[in-house]
Amino acid sequence: MLNKEIHDAINAQINAEMWSAYLYLSMSMDAENKGYKGVANWFYIQYREELDHARIFMNYLNSRDAKVELSAIEAVPTTWESVLQMFRETLAHEQKVTAMINAIGMLAHDENDFATANRMTWFIDEQVEEEESAREMVASAEAVEGNKYGMYMLDKELGGRTYNTPSPLAAE
Repeated sequence: MLNKEIHDAINAQINAEMWSAYLYLSMSMDAENKGYKGVANWFYIQYREELDHARIFMNYLNSRDAKVELSAIEAVPTTWESVLQMFRETLAHEQKVTAMINAIGMLAHDENDFATANRMTWFIDEQVEEEESAREMVASAEAVEGNKYGMYMLDKELGGRTYNTPSPLAAE
């Protein structure tokens, strides 16, 4: 049985992952509305990944005979000034998510909950990748800022991004 504090923290994380998905879907729609189909694709894949992250946490709670408690998803922004602003906000958001994941990992460690700590290791590694990807996107968007041809090429490149099922779900 899960410790109540860990159970509550994971439920909060599930809802944070759902909010993240909603944020990235909103960014995808705003990018597509502005004619950036490749950028929209990049954010749509982020949306799918965040849904998967929520599902991994849900599966974990279910495997521990703990109840998943979904909350209302708060509103997200719906428009951004630029692609660069989207990616800067993405990086800041992923850094916030990393802090939340680390807090659950620390709580699991402090409670000697090795199963939860083990699951959190996957998420900690995933957050390193998420932050790295967001930093790369900020750098790319900064490099082409104000250059229509550069933005066109970046948009085309991002259109080629493909979705990969996260390993904890692929194993099911």
